[in-house]
Amino acid sequence: MNEVSPLKPHEQLATLLADDMAEVNAQITRRMASKHAPRIPEVTAHLVGAGGKRLRPMLTLAAARLCGYDGPYHIHLAATVEFIHTATLLHDDVVDESERRRGRPTANLLWDNKSSVLVGDYLFSRSFQLMVETGSLRVLDILANASATIAEGEVLQLTAASNLATDEAVYLQVVRGKTAALFSAATQVGGVIADAPEDITKALYDYGDALGVSFQIVDDLLDYGGAAASLGKNTGDDFRERKLTLPVIKAIAKADASEHVFWTRTIEKGDQRDGDLEHAMALMTKHGTLEATRQDALEWAAKSRTALAAIPESDLRNLLMDLSDYVVSRVV
Repeated sequence: MNEVSPLKPHEQLATLLADDMAEVNAQITRRMASKHAPRIPEVTAHLVGAGGKRLRPMLTLAAARLCGYDGPYHIHLAATVEFIHTATLLHDDVVDESERRRGRPTANLLWDNKSSVLVGDYLFSRSFQLMVETGSLRVLDILANASATIAEGEVLQLTAASNLATDEAVYLQVVRGKTAALFSAATQVGGVIADAPEDITKALYDYGDALGVSFQIVDDLLDYGGAAASLGKNTGDDFRERKLTLPVIKAIAKADASEHVFWTRTIEKGDQRDGDLEHAMALMTKHGTLEATRQDALEWAAKSRTALAAIPESDLRNLLMDLSDYVVSRVV
């Protein structure tokens, strides 16, 4: 007799929030409709329908529930967060010239770059309409700032991505912008809409920020050792796209003269040849940078757990703590 595998934390969260998520999905379907431009729901449905864990909107719902919210606007905010996330994915795939997202062809490959950019713009506009409907200027301020920070992080990554002078501080700034900003906004607005005390909303913000950083570090690490199917992309994509992520930044910091020549050729100049990915991974192994990156991810996960200590204990709070562990469990 086969034992049933226990549900993972994000699956437990999805089960707990199933009714709310059904309302969020209905809200998303309604708001991505367009009377005059049918391509908008086509492109949006392709990406939204590809699955994904819907982690960010679930964090908003969980934070609101954790703070005892019983109004209707957590649904609006969760849909807002998902629209912002989807818009950034559409734009990212154009910028990165990606061909795969969540295991499926990207929207820019199936349609074109123009459609991806313009539909992304439409979703950003829809997200602001949803924010305004909550009637909370503070919610609008938080999510508007997050949207600007995400764009800023992406632009910073453009200028830093292939520059060997990029250090860990710049990397963290990029990650805090392009990934953690939406995690922290997602959790913070859940507390704000519930009129939670300031120390609680600050704890939720800190939790989301640290969770987002650990999440991105893990993703960057898995690019050099994760299963392509689980990532929805190919192992080594970041290397081929000349992205300076944390494992490579750490390797460059420890590189000798000949290794520095290798990194300059492959990352800075983009002259990549057969066997270069394998050599890059060998250098990272030699200098222990994959393990050092894993330790950084674990430290950020621990910070996210610590942030929640300010919130009274409950099953939901403990589940969010377990989620921190789960995010890094893929590289433990």
